[in-house]
Amino acid sequence: MRTLNLGILAHIDAGKTSLTERLLHSAGVIDTVGSVDAGSTRTDTLALERRRGITIRSAVVSFPVDGVSVNLIDTPGHPDFVAEVERVLSVLDGAVLVVSAVEGVQAQTRVLMRTLRRLSIPTLVFVNKIDRAGAGGADERLPAELARRLGAPFVPLGRVASAGRPDAAFVPYGPDDAGFVASLAEGLAERDDALLAAYVADEASLPYGRLRRELAAQTARSLVHPVLYGSAITGAGADALVAAVRDLLPSVRRDADAPLAGSVFKVERGPRGEKVAYVHVAAGTVRLRDRLRFGGPSGEDGGRGDGTGGTKVTGLSVFDHGEAVPGDTLPAGRIGTLRGLAGVRIGDTVSTYGTGGPAHAPHHSAPDTVSTYGTRARVPGTPRADGRAGRIFAPPTLETAVVPDRDTDRAALHTALAELADQDPLIGYRKGRLLPSGLQDIHVSLYGEVQKEVVQATLAEEYGIGVTFRETTAICRERPLGTGSAVAFKSTDPNPFLATVGLRVDPAPAGSGVEYRIGVELGSMPYAFMRAVQETVTETLEQGLCGWRVTDLVVTLTHSGYAPRQSHAHAVFDKSMSSTAGDFRALTPLVLMDALRRAGTRVHEPVHRFRLDLPSDTYGAALPVLARFGAVPEVPVAAGGTTTVRGHVPAASVHALEQRLIGPTRGEGLLETEFDHYAPVRGTPPRRARWDHDPLDREAYLLRVVRRVRNPGA
Repeated sequence: MRTLNLGILAHIDAGKTSLTERLLHSAGVIDTVGSVDAGSTRTDTLALERRRGITIRSAVVSFPVDGVSVNLIDTPGHPDFVAEVERVLSVLDGAVLVVSAVEGVQAQTRVLMRTLRRLSIPTLVFVNKIDRAGAGGADERLPAELARRLGAPFVPLGRVASAGRPDAAFVPYGPDDAGFVASLAEGLAERDDALLAAYVADEASLPYGRLRRELAAQTARSLVHPVLYGSAITGAGADALVAAVRDLLPSVRRDADAPLAGSVFKVERGPRGEKVAYVHVAAGTVRLRDRLRFGGPSGEDGGRGDGTGGTKVTGLSVFDHGEAVPGDTLPAGRIGTLRGLAGVRIGDTVSTYGTGGPAHAPHHSAPDTVSTYGTRARVPGTPRADGRAGRIFAPPTLETAVVPDRDTDRAALHTALAELADQDPLIGYRKGRLLPSGLQDIHVSLYGEVQKEVVQATLAEEYGIGVTFRETTAICRERPLGTGSAVAFKSTDPNPFLATVGLRVDPAPAGSGVEYRIGVELGSMPYAFMRAVQETVTETLEQGLCGWRVTDLVVTLTHSGYAPRQSHAHAVFDKSMSSTAGDFRALTPLVLMDALRRAGTRVHEPVHRFRLDLPSDTYGAALPVLARFGAVPEVPVAAGGTTTVRGHVPAASVHALEQRLIGPTRGEGLLETEFDHYAPVRGTPPRRARWDHDPLDREAYLLRVVRRVRNPGA
C-alpha cells in the first residue's frame, strides 16, 4: 500500500485539531466529531491539552483513502512548542497549512510557510472557519493576502458560497469554469517549459486533465500551493480536502523487505514510566522482539544498547484507523511506537542487530534516523546533500531558574526534568549556583511564557512536584576579544598538580563554535591525558569570565608534560609520584581561565529580527514603545493603510514588547520575531552565577579540588 505522512500545521486557534477530527470523520474512522472545547478529540490526549484547549504534543492518527494509508500528525500551533513542530517536519511527505478565514495570516503562519518552502515539503492551504462571522469575502481577499504575506504562488481551487453564515459552503472549480481554467493554465505554464510552449501555441487546446496532472506535479515539487476553503465544525470543504490530499500530494510505495531505515521523531513516557519511541519506518520492517542498537544521528556515537547484542523490542503498536493498535510488525511506510528501548533518545539511529545492507535514499530531511545495523544510511530524517538538515528553528534563547516548593524535592525535580528533556530535547536544564544548603539551583531553557506554564503544570500533575519560576532572562554568550596564553609546569610553584598544561586562546569567526587544536607532539604524553585536557577544555568553556558559555574561539594545546608511572623501590604504584588524568582535569581550568583573562571576553546577547504590521495611523504611537524596549527599527513601508516595520530587538524584550504594543496599535498590530544573531551587550554586561568550582578564584578552587584529586576516596 502507498503511504502519505501528512502534517497539519497552523497558528494557534486556527482549527487544526478540529480539522483533524473532521478528516477522521470524513474517512469513516470515527462516528462522531470530537470537540476541542469539550475535551473529546482523538489527538489532544493530555489532560492539560484538554483543559487549556491547545495542542502541546504532536499526535498521530492513521486512516485509509482509496488505497493510500495516510499517517496524519496533528502539531501544536503555539510558537512556544515549535520544537514539536520541528520534529514532525522531519518525517512529512506533505502538509496542510490551516489559516483562519477570520484572523487571516498570522506571524506563526509566516514562520511555518517559510519553513515548509525551505524544506520543499508539498503543502496545501486550507482556509478554515468560513462559517464564522467576519469571514465574508474570504475567497476574494485571502488569495491576495496569502501571496503578499507569505511570498508564495497559490492556486485557489474553488470559491465560498454564503461566507460568514452557518450554511457557508465550498464550491469547487471544474473544467467548465473558463476563468479558472485559463488562470490555472497561465500560472502553471510559468513554471514548466513544455506546458508554456503548448499554452503559447494554443491555450484552448490544453486539456483539463493535463492541467490537473501538472498541478499535482508542481504541488509535489512545492512550486505552487493549492488553496481550499471550508469549516472543520460544519464539515464544509472536508471531502474536497480529502480528495486534494489523495490527488495532489505525493504518496510513496515503500519496500518492507529492504534493510531497516526510518526515523525516531518523538519519545514520551508510558503509564509505568517506560520510554515509548515514535518511529517512522521508511524501509524494511521492525518486528516484536527484534534486538536493536541505537546511537546518535548517522550512528556517530557507535550505537548504544544493553551490551549483549542489542536491546529487545518488548512492545510494538501501529497507528491504524485512528488508533495505536498493538501488533507484531511495523512495516515500511507506517508510523508506530516501540517499547523496551530504555536508553533511546530523539535523534538516535536504531539498528537491527545482525543484519546489513544498503538503506534507501532519503525522501525528506530530518534530524533523527533509524538504520540497519552495520550501515550508514541516509533516510527520511537525515542530512541531505542539498543541506536541508540540522536546526530547522533556532534553539531557545531564554532561561529561568526552577525552584521547588519543597527543598526535599530537588533530587526528584532533577529526575523529572531529565525525563521531560527526553521528550523535548530543546528543554535544556542545568545546575546553577551553589546554595547555602549545599544543593544547587536548577535552570531550564525555554521558548516562552506559555511553555513555562505548561512545564509547571506537568511537574505538578505528573510528578507531584510544585515549582515556581524566577524571572526569565536571555541566554548570553561570551566571545574572546583577542589572543591569550597561559602555561603551568609540573613541579613548579604555584602548580600543585603533577601535570604540565599550556593553552592559547584565539578568536574565531562568529558562528564557528569551538575548535580544539593540539600544538604538541601527539606522543608527548599518553592519550588518556590528552583526552582529559580536551574534555576539560570543553567543560570549562561552559562558563567564561562572566559566567556565560564561551564560543567562537580556537583553543590550542601549546605545552604538555607528565610524571611517568613510578614507585619507591620494591613498592607498588604510587600516585603521589605519578601523573593521573585527574591532575590534568584539575589543572586545565586554571590554565584556560588565565588564558581567557589575558585574551579578554565580551558578552553578547541574543537578538531577534522582527516584523511589525500595524495600522498606519498608529505608527507614531508604537515607535516610542519600540525604542523603550531596545528595538532598532528600519525605514517603515506603508501600503494600503498598513505600515510594515522591520528591525532588531533584544530577545529578552520580545515578550514584554508584544504585551505593550497591544494598546498603541488598538490590538491590530501583528509582531513576528525570530532569532537572528548575537550582538555585544551595551552597557554593563550581565553576569551569571557560577556552578563550577570557580577557577577564577584560584585559592578557593584549590581548596575545593586538591583534596579530591590527591585523595579520591576520601
